[in-house]
Amino acid sequence: YHRGGLSHPGFRPILAPCRKRESPVQTLRNQFLIAMPQLEGSLFAQSLIFLCEHSAQGAMGLIVNRPLPMQLGEILDQLQIDSHAGPAREAPLYFGGPVQSEQGFILHRGPARYLSSLQVSDEVVLCTSRDALEAIGANDGPADYLVALGYAGWSEGQLEQELADNAWLTVPATTDLLFTAEPSRRAAAAAATLGINLSLLHAQPGHA
Repeated sequence: YHRGGLSHPGFRPILAPCRKRESPVQTLRNQFLIAMPQLEGSLFAQSLIFLCEHSAQGAMGLIVNRPLPMQLGEILDQLQIDSHAGPAREAPLYFGGPVQSEQGFILHRGPARYLSSLQVSDEVVLCTSRDALEAIGANDGPADYLVALGYAGWSEGQLEQELADNAWLTVPATTDLLFTAEPSRRAAAAAATLGINLSLLHAQPGHA
């Protein structure tokens, strides 16, 4: 269907069965990327990204602080998934990134229990399968979750170069920031864990 400029044919199982991948390089999986001032004016300006995968082959993550002007109930209706009245229908949808913007992704607090899941950490699972949405619609899903359309991706060596250019600040992710913090405050709260005032940082371009 088409809604708000986004084409969304439904959740597809694009991930391999749940597993933990080992990387030959130091992985930043399960960390936040905080956009630095030099990204102002770009698609990623003031974004907070949760990295779901990072290896020598590249990286993939979801922007977790940019709600879309639509709610999960609209997705459930369009996919003809039965749902009950309650918080799930009013849950926000997020712009997860510019890649495959028609594809849905669910981050939820573990354990992994749905098809097409990737265990990001001991606490967080990434899922792309319809059965997770069906459980959420029936009020039988995970208590903590975040649903996004699209993702952010980096090819081999691209993220490492952007980090070397000080385009991103990295900080270990926490489930409280990921699932319960106010979206508009997530980036600032993540920076604050490093003792950084993000509003002052963005007020001084070129001083990342």
